[in-house]
Amino acid sequence: MKHYHHHPHPKHNRHYLFRSFFKLFLLWAALFYLGLSIITYFLTQDARISFEQLLRPRYFVLLFLVPLGIFILAGIIGRLSFRQVGNPVIDILNGIDEVAKGNLNIQIDESGARYFRALARSLNHMISELARAEQQRRNMTADIAHELRTPLHIIQGNLEGMLDGVYEPTPENLNAMLDETHLLTRLVSDLQTLSLAEAGQLPLHPTRFAAVDLLNDVAASFASRAVAQKVTLQAQCETEVELNADYDRLDQVLSNLVANALRYTPEGGSITLTARVDAEQVIITVADTGAGIAAEDLPYIFDRFWKGDRARTRDGAGSGLGLAIARQLVRAHGGSIDVKSQVGQGATFTITLPLTSEE
Repeated sequence: MKHYHHHPHPKHNRHYLFRSFFKLFLLWAALFYLGLSIITYFLTQDARISFEQLLRPRYFVLLFLVPLGIFILAGIIGRLSFRQVGNPVIDILNGIDEVAKGNLNIQIDESGARYFRALARSLNHMISELARAEQQRRNMTADIAHELRTPLHIIQGNLEGMLDGVYEPTPENLNAMLDETHLLTRLVSDLQTLSLAEAGQLPLHPTRFAAVDLLNDVAASFASRAVAQKVTLQAQCETEVELNADYDRLDQVLSNLVANALRYTPEGGSITLTARVDAEQVIITVADTGAGIAAEDLPYIFDRFWKGDRARTRDGAGSGLGLAIARQLVRAHGGSIDVKSQVGQGATFTITLPLTSEE
């Protein structure tokens, strides 16, 4: 970030504001002296004091020098007040103008009175969040292009090879292209689900069900894969735990978490799903004994397209949308999701849901 310096809007110029402030000050001074003249007039009329007597030191100091001193003091105080009020206001207005023009690479000076400094800090925080959101949007665009490019290149290359006679349109080659179309379809579907969830427009169809049924269904869905990888997959739940939520959406959340856990849990490891009630909330956890997540990666794992391997190799690691979708689906139910992990000690994802989740 750099401090704000540019040619401001004319009405947001310090000289313009000072001129306006000075005009008001002159108007106040004129009214002051007009009042002083009226007082002097009535004083001379009622007390029979002549103008020559008013020039005597006692009256002169009282009626002329004291008001003049007050006037000068008021001018000094006004100048200092302008520095405390006018300058911060100008900085804030000019900063807002720059943001309105799309310039987010600015930082408003936190100067002036306490409330102006607090306002400037709040605006700087807002600007930094807008800049971060804009950078995420650009990254997302680049990530989407990256994810689409590879399957499209594979399909295009295979089709061109078939047209040139390099590849035969055998079932194997056609199935390879079909797999890439499935990948594209899943990516587009995930993006649509994520966008609707973030916009709060994803429809939910809540029903009342036992949490143990949900956990057992998810465990059964991945049982064969867990056996193939020689990983122990089990569900543990208090039978009285019930939820009023969208069963399919929560199944999708837990499936994403279990799929990730299987991806990073080595042979001989274990994955455990649990559910319990705690203080009018349902706590669901998915814990594994896998490779764990580095501390520096934990703040980003729920971001779109985040992957631990920044080389982004296509090794079946998914599109990087699963955890982002899981977080939005949990939030849509009025809940939250968090993760705790250490490298080499596995990871534990914790989902907190209200006992009654509304649509």
